[in-house]
Amino acid sequence: MRADKGGTLSLDDRRRELEGRFFAERNEELLRKMRERNQYLKRAEALAAASGITDPKTLQTLLDLNVDAETLTAMALVPLVAVAWADNVLDTSERDAIMKAAADVQNETQMALLESWLAQNPGPELLEAWKGYVSELMSTLDAGSCKKLQTELMDSARSVAGAAGGFLGLGNKISRVEQEVLDDLESCFQA
Repeated sequence: MRADKGGTLSLDDRRRELEGRFFAERNEELLRKMRERNQYLKRAEALAAASGITDPKTLQTLLDLNVDAETLTAMALVPLVAVAWADNVLDTSERDAIMKAAADVQNETQMALLESWLAQNPGPELLEAWKGYVSELMSTLDAGSCKKLQTELMDSARSVAGAAGGFLGLGNKISRVEQEVLDDLESCFQA
């Protein structure tokens, strides 16, 4: 850099210094975005390998909902969570029924994900992602395995739906909105 007679930088040198700083910051931003994209692609590849899901939209939705290869097992609990939140209120007995169904979950990350779904309604996006997951899963299973999966998931979902409701333990324990969610879940297993 050239300094003028007074020891200060010339206008041209200052311009080059500012341009250098700008491009250095821009390069850092581009590198950060590239690293984030590479990280996303690695997570998507791992989830696809663990789940068999190939649909990019389903993979992206699951990743956006913090479901990855490590937390995939928690996807079996989505129907239970959807039924429990059908009326936008999670009853203690519904929570207990879900936790009983999740007794086999040993992974801390999976349990943390489930806890977040129980603490706050995850919304319809989670159920839609689950539907995409089940659709692809069903295409890979034989008829007997499909029926077994359907029976197990629907029995658990009905158990959660019946955990709360009724009056003093009498009457229909499954509300209309819970039944609608159960019907929606059931339709996912129809060919």
